Amino acid sequence: MEKLQKLYELDVYPYGDKFEWSHYSQDVIQQFNTLVNTKVAVSGRIMAKRDHGKTIFFTLRDSKGDIQVFSRKDELTNLEGELLDLLDVGDIIGVNGIVFKTDKGEISIRTTHIELLTKSLKPLPDKWHGLKNSEFRYRHRYVDLIMNPNVRDVFQKRFKIIACIREWLLKHNFMEVETPMMQNLYGGAAARPFITYHNAHNMDVYLRISPELYLKRLVVGGFDRVFEINRNFRNEGIDKTHYPEFTMVETYQAYANYEDMIKQIEELVRYCAETVVGSSKVMYQGTEIDFSSPWQRMTMVEAIKKYSGKDFDEVETLDDAREFADNLGAEYTEHDGIGKVMNACFEKVAEHNLIQPTIITGHPLEISPLAKQSREKPWLTDRFEAYIFGRELANGFSELNDPFDQRTRFEQQMRERELGDEVAHQMDEDFIDALEYGLPPTAGLGIGIDRLVMFLTDSPSIRDVIFFPLMKPEEGRQVYSEDDDLKKSE
Repeated sequence: MEKLQKLYELDVYPYGDKFEWSHYSQDVIQQFNTLVNTKVAVSGRIMAKRDHGKTIFFTLRDSKGDIQVFSRKDELTNLEGELLDLLDVGDIIGVNGIVFKTDKGEISIRTTHIELLTKSLKPLPDKWHGLKNSEFRYRHRYVDLIMNPNVRDVFQKRFKIIACIREWLLKHNFMEVETPMMQNLYGGAAARPFITYHNAHNMDVYLRISPELYLKRLVVGGFDRVFEINRNFRNEGIDKTHYPEFTMVETYQAYANYEDMIKQIEELVRYCAETVVGSSKVMYQGTEIDFSSPWQRMTMVEAIKKYSGKDFDEVETLDDAREFADNLGAEYTEHDGIGKVMNACFEKVAEHNLIQPTIITGHPLEISPLAKQSREKPWLTDRFEAYIFGRELANGFSELNDPFDQRTRFEQQMRERELGDEVAHQMDEDFIDALEYGLPPTAGLGIGIDRLVMFLTDSPSIRDVIFFPLMKPEEGRQVYSEDDDLKKSE
């Protein structure tokens, strides 16, 4: 604050205006042979300052990296010389100067003109100890981004991953669309919604849990290939892989089935990995993950048998299924049928073992109210889920387009709601009405973008790939610890 006052006394406004810069730091370094002894203009934040009397060295950081700035007071105006003494680590400056290399061989810029663009009033964390407190990093992401270039790299890769997804889909003739974020009836997934109030209509509305039912309405309307990249909101818990506000891409393709969607996710994820990381093989938390096609395949029954030694195909009655689950330590409710019990067994013994990219098929009808029924095994559906490192990455299926069957499924879901299943689907008469106009044979796919970014950036927590994760207010809150997540999962 004392320096700020001195700046005002010098008639230097500490929150400057536009600065005409010509190069990023990395441009200067990479093009040194061309730019040496020429004048450039750079701007950025001071990350280090070394004062040697009349000579001052700055480390300047912009969005591309760092570069050294060399300043001599006797080569500047008197005002600029005084300004040098009032600059601190954290200040944002603009520099005009000559590109050269120091005696120690470091590419630098020799200052001919310097401007203060923004005075920083708070000290940055100690560069030697770094910024390691995860709670502080999430609450003050802007400081995290200033101090940790690797964090900035994660979000730059996130941008590239989303761009790759969009590029691949557009190249394959999909049209990008937008569907409602606020809905008067939520659906398309099994989840609790966030509720808000719309004054003009005098009614409650819901933040969407999925765009699925609206995207399929567009296919009814004649758009054969559509996709949406956007947020979903689910009023549920938070851990390393779950977050109430998350980004998904959902795609729908007419005249296709779930096999086409399996091919789509294999190609799309491999394309993202090769484009962003440079290889179809990436390291995630010390394990090499191979995204090369085709991915491993198993049915849900086969996965349970592989990791427990028990064959669910031998189950004939609900009592048999419950005994099967009890022996595996899988939890279920008294209202769950055979299909839900089987899914509980899969989640208990198999899911966490699916490290390499794996496609799981053969999902029970009971847990798939929007998927087409299998003709070979009527109690199953033409559905798949993709797993990596023990986590679900994607879900897809051949879409149910029979309006009578869909009504029956919704009615069953309503009965389950009455029995206490809060995340069962509601009856959606308008969606059934759309199906009665005719939905062509269609397949759909949903991919969790946050989780994909985690895998391709080696990020252990979903909060590491979200710019500003929701946090409780600092005053009177219970401190969040990721160790708590680990204990809960165990």
